[in-house]
Formats: sequence, structure tokens, C-alpha cells
Amino acid sequence: MTKIDLKNLTIKTAHEALVRGDFTAVELAEAYLAEIKLNNERLNAFLEVFADVREQAQKADARIRAGKDVDILTGIPMAIKDNILIKGRKCSSASKMLENYTATYDATVIKKLKDKGVVFLGRTNMDDFAMGGSTENSAYGPTKNPFDDTLVSGGSSGGSASAVGGGLALCALGSDTGGSIRQPSSFCGTVGLKPTYGAVSRFGAMAMASSLDQIGPIAKNTEDAEIIFKAIRGADGLDSTAFDYDSNESPQKFKIGVPYSFLNQGGIDQVVLDNFNETLEKLKKAGHEVVEVAMPNLHYSLACYYVLMPAEVSTNMARFDGVRYGLHLDGKDMTEDYFKTRGAGFGREVRRRIMLGTYVLSAGYYDAFYNKAIQVRELVKQDYIKAFSSVDVVVTPTAPTPAFPIGKNTNDPLQMYLEDIFTVPVNLAGVPALSTPTGKTESGLPLAIHAVGNYKREDILFAFSRAIENL
Repeated sequence: MTKIDLKNLTIKTAHEALVRGDFTAVELAEAYLAEIKLNNERLNAFLEVFADVREQAQKADARIRAGKDVDILTGIPMAIKDNILIKGRKCSSASKMLENYTATYDATVIKKLKDKGVVFLGRTNMDDFAMGGSTENSAYGPTKNPFDDTLVSGGSSGGSASAVGGGLALCALGSDTGGSIRQPSSFCGTVGLKPTYGAVSRFGAMAMASSLDQIGPIAKNTEDAEIIFKAIRGADGLDSTAFDYDSNESPQKFKIGVPYSFLNQGGIDQVVLDNFNETLEKLKKAGHEVVEVAMPNLHYSLACYYVLMPAEVSTNMARFDGVRYGLHLDGKDMTEDYFKTRGAGFGREVRRRIMLGTYVLSAGYYDAFYNKAIQVRELVKQDYIKAFSSVDVVVTPTAPTPAFPIGKNTNDPLQMYLEDIFTVPVNLAGVPALSTPTGKTESGLPLAIHAVGNYKREDILFAFSRAIENL
């Protein structure tokens, strides 16, 4: 079998090699299958490796040989988060509730990738119904960090980030409700994009919090993330929130806004802060301008998010009643069926968020909590709108800490929620954001910068991320 340099392989170089005939899609797929066989038991990144990977790759090779309908993604091996439906395959959302559920249709993003000839390697581990920041809430065990398997991979898209960061997949799809693509990307040394809300169809992605969820790419570099984003973006008749828009020309030099008052509220590891400031200094030396931006309402984002998100979780999880699909346990009557099914099917964090969401939506507390959070969400949006009237991007660290030990925060949900402090404002506002690696700690753990762009300006984020990669 042809020896393939997987470590330095990108989508573009893989495509060029496939077209030249340096190696085949089957050989490329087999190289990744070998890596999965070697490392997945340790990392637990994949919940299932598909049995037909070689057959998918053979079809891609046939397209390449014929020279027809060949896309840059044809034959590219990709991992898919376990909450994105692929027709005829299991999709469990890493939950006991859907342990044996088989998808009956393709998600829109999957249909688009199938049309381009992508090879799907398998489904990746995640937090139970995407609820968590470490992939420790998976019903099938935590995913380990590829740089140190005593540490978390981040979450909820930890399996996808660990697979790409650990060399088990060339690229992956994740979903992001409050940082679930960007935070694990930070921990695993990958590039992760949360697109503008509506840029990518959510049809066929299991809903957690519908007004916050977004599918996006996890990749080895900026170019790969941009290729995947352009392949999956666009309007969809099956998702009324999805829309089309064109890319614009990006500036050569960036005006970078930093919300220093938000950063100075504490809780950031010194190593993260030092790396962030060093990156800003490098950007200044490269000719970019760094200015302070006032965003006073970002301080309230986390509290706002943890009212609105559980409220939507409570509503979306109501469909898992043991009657229509998924797990069913028998009790002495229908009410007990319901209690037993949901008690056994949902993990502890899912149950916690359902109870919290039901509470804030109850008649006595709706105005005090939910309506107030809706008002704060609008203030956060206005902070971004005002900031982007004077800067190109707003930057912070992606996460306040590097990857932390497995088990460290499992009994302290508030500490776990604080890991999302820099990422959740983006989902509340619906703007795009990109996490880009910016170096490592002395012990070799990845660190990253978090860049937020204006609505529909992913093009600026990609250009800014390339500027960081070229520092």
C-alpha cells in the first residue's frame, strides 16, 4: 500500500494527489482506517466506524477516473458527529435514549457532501444530546484528548475534534450551540468554525436549542475549514432559517477589537492570557491594529444562555417520550412508562437541563427569567453590531483554560459552564466565530484565539485566521 503522509495532508493536497494518481481514495481511506484501529480504543473518538468505507472510496475512485463531477472533496475521508443523520445508519446522539435509532433520511449537509463524493468514516462521540463541554456526558464513555489521554477533548463535539487532532480523520463535522465546535477545537489543536446562524441548514441535525444550534466544520487548517463551509452552506427548503449570501472582499490589514473589560473579570489561566497577548503583539508587528471595544453586556451572556438554552432543551427533549421512537421501558401504566423511559434514557446533564428549562418556562417564573433573558440576548446582539461598526473582528481566547483532567469538573456543573464564557455570546447573537490554534503550553497542550465576525462575514474570519497561521 502507498505510504501517505497523513500528518501533513490537507484537503487540497489530498485532492491533488488523488487527481494525479499518487494514491487512490481506497488507499487514503485504508490509511485512516489503520489509524483508527491503532488509536481509537485509546481515544474513544469514534462510536462506530462504517463497514462500507472501502466501498464509498471505490465509488469516489470511479468518479475521479471518469473525470466527471470531481469535486475537491471527492474521496476525502470525513468524520461525522453522532447527532447528524445519515440515512440507513445509526445516529444515537451518544445517548441511551437513541441507542438503536437508525436514521430514515439524510441531513441536508450530508446530502450535499454525498453529492460531492465525500467518504464518511464513521460517527463520532459527543456529550449526551450535545449537552456538555467535555464529552464526559456521553453514554459511551469520554473521548480523550489526542495530546494527553488523561485530559478531556472538550465538548460537545469532542469526538470530531479528537479524531481530526489525533489524525484519525482528515476533517469532520460538528455542531455548535454554545461553543461545541470551537472549544474542543481549542483543546485538540484544530480549526473550528461556528457559521452565521442560518448559513448552514440544520435539517437532519438533532435539535438541542433550535435558536442557537449550528452545524460547522472542524479541520486541520483554515483552508480546509473554508472548503467544507462552502460545500455545506446555503438556503434549504427544509429549513426556513437557512439562506444564501455571497462572500465579500476581506481587508489586507485588520482592525482587531478586544473587549478588555470582559477579559479582566478573572477566571482565565495565566498561560492562556499570556498566549493571547503574545498573539496580539505578533499581529501588531505584522501591521494589524488592535483597539479596545466596549461590550458591556457580554458579562451577562453566560447567565442569559443558561436560561434560554435549557428552556429550548426542555421543549426539544419532550418528543422523546418512549412512544414514537427511541428507548421504551414498560411500567405499570403509561405515566410510569414515560418516567422510566426518560429516567433511563437521558443522562444526568440532560435531566438537569430539562428540569432547569421547565422551571424557567413555568407560569410563575416565565417573565422573571425567560423574558428577561430574551431582552439580554438583544443587548448582546447590539454590543456586536456596535463593535463591528468600528472593527473587523472581535477577539478573545477560545477557552479560559487549556484542556483539563477527565473528572475534574464533572461534579461542579457551574465550573464546567464557565468553560463556555467566551463562546456563548456568539450563539446568542447569531454571528460567526472561528477558533484558530496559536501555540501550546510548556507541556504541549494546544491554545487558541477566538475571532468573531459580523453577520455573514465568514470570509473575514478565514482571512484573519490565515493571517494568524502566517505569523
